[in-house]
Parts: sequence; C-alpha cells; structure tokens
Amino acid sequence: MHAWFRQTAERLNASYWFLPALLTIGAIVLSFVTYWIDTRLGADWLRDMGWLHASKPDGARSLLSMIAGSMISVAGTVFAITIAAVVYASGNYGPRLLTNFMTDRGNQLSLGVFIADFVYCMMILRTIRQPDEAGYFITPGNPGFVPELSLIVALGLTLFSVGVLVYFLHHVPDSIRINNVVAAVGRRALHDIEKRFPDFDRGAAMQRPPKEGLTAVRAKRTGYVEVIDFDTLGHVCEKQGVSVYLSVRPGDFVHPDMTVLRVAGTLGEGVDDKLRDAFAVGESRTPNQDIEYSLDELVEIGLRALSPGINDPFTAVTCLHWLSAATASLAMRDLACDADGRPFGEQRVYALPDDFIHFIARGFGSIRASAAASPIASRIFVESLAYAAAGKPSAERSELLFKEAQLLLAQAEGALHGPALEELRGVVAWFDRELHGQDRFSDTANRAKRTG
Repeated sequence: MHAWFRQTAERLNASYWFLPALLTIGAIVLSFVTYWIDTRLGADWLRDMGWLHASKPDGARSLLSMIAGSMISVAGTVFAITIAAVVYASGNYGPRLLTNFMTDRGNQLSLGVFIADFVYCMMILRTIRQPDEAGYFITPGNPGFVPELSLIVALGLTLFSVGVLVYFLHHVPDSIRINNVVAAVGRRALHDIEKRFPDFDRGAAMQRPPKEGLTAVRAKRTGYVEVIDFDTLGHVCEKQGVSVYLSVRPGDFVHPDMTVLRVAGTLGEGVDDKLRDAFAVGESRTPNQDIEYSLDELVEIGLRALSPGINDPFTAVTCLHWLSAATASLAMRDLACDADGRPFGEQRVYALPDDFIHFIARGFGSIRASAAASPIASRIFVESLAYAAAGKPSAERSELLFKEAQLLLAQAEGALHGPALEELRGVVAWFDRELHGQDRFSDTANRAKRTG
C-alpha cells in the first residue's frame, strides 16, 4: 500500500491539473471567507480610509467581469504556450524529457494562478446585489450590496497575476534552453545520488544471493517498476523469518511470470502476495527511485545531439560534463545501498547490486559509440572520465574509468583519422599519466605505430 501511495504522489506531481486544482479550491475557500467578512463589516470601514472608495453594484460587476474574462483568456494562452514548449522540447531533446516539463512547478503555478483568479472573481460576482434584488442582507434604505473587501482582494490577485504572467513569459523560453535542460537533469542526478548513497566508499562487498534453495516470486502485472517499498519487504521478512533477494530494480520492465525477487526460507500462505504488494508497476519509468532514469536522459540528449541529422557536438559535450560530475560522485560513494538509501541487507532485504561498472556502462558506455565518431566529443569523453577520477577513488574504480577511455579509443580507431585520432591518443596518454604517473599507454601506441 505504501508503494501505491508513493506511485500516486509521483503521478500527481507530474500532472497539470493537481496544483491548479488546489489553487482553485483555495480561491473558492478564500471567496467564502472574504464574503463572510464583508457581510459583517459592510462598507462603513471604507469611510475611515481616504484612499479607498466604496463601489456601486454596476461598477463592481463590470470590474469583476472584465477581470474574470481576462484571466480565463490568459489561462488559455498560457496553456497553449506550455504545450507548444513541451512539444518542442520533447521533439528536439527526447520524449522522455516530457516528464520534466510536466513536473515544472513554474508552469503549473502560472496556469493555476490564472484559473484561481478567474474562479475567485466568479464566486464574488454572484454575491453583488442591486437595491431591488432579494437577499437576506438587504435592508430598507440599503442601496445594495457590494463585497468591498472581496473586491480589493480580487484587485490584489489580479496584480499578482500580472506578475506571474511576466514570470511565465521569462520562464518558458528559459526552461527550454538546452543548457538549462541538461543542467536540470544533471542536478537531479546528483541530488538522487547523494540521497541514495549518503556515505563515502568503505569498500564493502555486496552480498550475492545463494545459487540454491531460493523460492522465486513472480510478477502478475505488466509494466515498469516505479516504486519498491523496502519497508514493507523488511516487515514481511522479519515477521516470516526469511530473506529476500531482489531480481529487478526500479525502472525495470516486468511481465507475468517474470521473477521479481527470490526468497531464502519458507514462505507461508499468502506471503508471496504481500511481497508483490511492495512493487508498484506502471506504464512508464519515473525518477522516483531510479537513478538510471536521469543518466539515461543525459545519454539520450547526447545521442540525439551526435546524430547525423542534428550534428550538435557541443550539446553532447554538456551532457558529458554532467555525466562526469555524476560519475565522480558515484566513484566516491558506498554503493551498497538500496533505492531508498538503506544499507544493503537491512531487515534481510538485499537489493539487486548496483556496482560502479554498472553506472559507467549505463552512462559513458551508452554514448561511447556515437562519441567515438566525433573529434570534439571523443576528446571531451576521455577528459570527462579523467575528471571523474580526480577525487582519487579506489584503484579498482579508477582502472574501470581508464578502461572505458581505452574502449573509446579502440572504437575511434575505425572512425577517426589523421590529426583528430592523434589528438585523441594524446588525451588518453595524458589520462594514463594522471592516473598512473607514467605514459604506459603512449609507449604502447608508439610501438604499435612503429611495427605497423
């Protein structure tokens, strides 16, 4: 059940209707509050303020009608501009980035403010009365009823809406600038890494599941694993005296009869269903517990930029820089944690191991083939790997980074020629010297060149 709540919260966060709906409800409540105050205060309090004047019913109605009509027109325009920006971004940067724009608080807030202002004006407009109109608040000699405080609040909301409109007109083009798009994805990746792997590398080995004596628990739904509730898994394990070894990660695709976890111990009746309830399966991947989601987005933008149809290596360079920052953070951290940042094996729950080579392959390994064919991207590829090792991670992880640079050079041998290839060899040799204090790779390349 906890997994379902987290899945629902993620979907609400990525919807265009939830925040505007909350603001609209708030506007309705505010209209009732200000109307109640107006029925108690009347219009006499305005006489004590020289800079405020009481309004007549016709003037108040005209003003509120104009504000309401303007706000709903602006709301439609805002929605159209937002959709146009989303279509542009998803078409140029990748359809997976649609979620990033759907969760953008600036767009949701702008749309919600205009709709809420419209609803508030409509709610107040219905309370204005002419002297000859019936109503319990009409008394003999009363010229009618105008909710003066509510009218002032409506004007204040309108001025605030103008400020939001100015903000929105700046925010939309700013949010689809490629550098800002990549930076937003990169910062989210760094935040998720720090949250999931809070401790520095202690060299702890991840316990692998035993090869025998395990009972498989299989999926019953088709889709992507959006959330894994490790608290529920741990509670079931402690109550039943069993251990579970996960076979999938958040973001993996499952279908019926596919194993999602294996259990060491005896399963009681109905326990397998309780374990399945810890998995929330949906139609798409989400960044909720899925660090690879952000890495894949950086790779997708980089691959599109390096494609022959776009040929924008500098955008790919930006993606490689953020991949370097994410990889550098991973290189210094203890990766023996589950998707919620709990130590590996806590409460007898063992997540599918995510070792350092897994993240290198997911990031740099996925973009290697395209980067190898670009003189600019291939050089930055190796430099980014070198900078990822600048924090002096363990020797094993440093060697994995250097091996990735060697793989790139091996692939670039068939794609680059002349000075571009020689420059790339020099960058790899520089990485070798920075890492090992000697030019082993350069000597090997020179010998191969002489014998060739």
